[in-house]
Amino acid sequence: MGKDLAESSATARSLASQADEALGFSISEIMFEGPDVELTKTSRCQPALFLHGLMTLALVRERLPQLQPVATAGLSLGEFTAHVAAGTFSFADGLRLVARRGEFMEAACLATQGTMAALIGGDEDQVRALAAAADVDVANFNAPGQIVLSGTVAGIDAAVAKAKDFGIRRAIKLNVAGAYHSRLMQSAKEQLAVQLATVALQTPTLPVVCNFSASVVSEAAEIRHSLEAQVTGSVRWTESIHKLISLGHRHFLELGPGKVIAGLLGKIDKDLTVHSIDDLASLDAAVAALS
Repeated sequence: MGKDLAESSATARSLASQADEALGFSISEIMFEGPDVELTKTSRCQPALFLHGLMTLALVRERLPQLQPVATAGLSLGEFTAHVAAGTFSFADGLRLVARRGEFMEAACLATQGTMAALIGGDEDQVRALAAAADVDVANFNAPGQIVLSGTVAGIDAAVAKAKDFGIRRAIKLNVAGAYHSRLMQSAKEQLAVQLATVALQTPTLPVVCNFSASVVSEAAEIRHSLEAQVTGSVRWTESIHKLISLGHRHFLELGPGKVIAGLLGKIDKDLTVHSIDDLASLDAAVAALS
């Protein structure tokens, strides 16, 4: 994860070194060498995703200095990366926030018995009705026909069992550490709010669309609120992308591992252009397309 980026760029290596020093352990070694069991811990995965996203952004800026982003957004943890890209807070402050967020959420996972399920083929009203019947929360509105529920193991099991009764084609229980974006993360939300209060926020230089309200946030108080609230609230990704489209944006860069966001955007609007960048090969392809 990101090893080839660091090997090819002094800027990426510098970011990795800064992250290792700030965190007090080598997140870059875990990213580059594993093991997967360590990397997939919530407390490690979140700073790793943050660092990887900003390493790819640094390389895009090196290769395409004339390319000027016009707006940012990020799914869940990615919203912190989006704020760094927009200048809301520094790399170091963002890293500290996401590291603490990961620790708080990991602790909440260990203190509760929660899980999640992906629902395929249901609309929002059907899913909300199912969530209410099973006493669980709607975690993610990822794309049309792809919504995620989160809650207690018993509640999610009930939701999976009842899904077809609510007109939902398929329900898939997910292999996750806990119930992210649900009421079971309340302790993490409260602890993150304390950390957010200690960080100086600047007015973003670009529009940042937040997950919680699917709207552009610019004032310090609303940014803090949105980052805090998304820990237990729904990630309204479909609406967030529609907000960006309404602002006139139809060309997107996905910065981070895999092509999950590109897949979701394809379901939201098949005519959007998305370049996914997570390694040197995909960077080269994007640079060639955008030059």
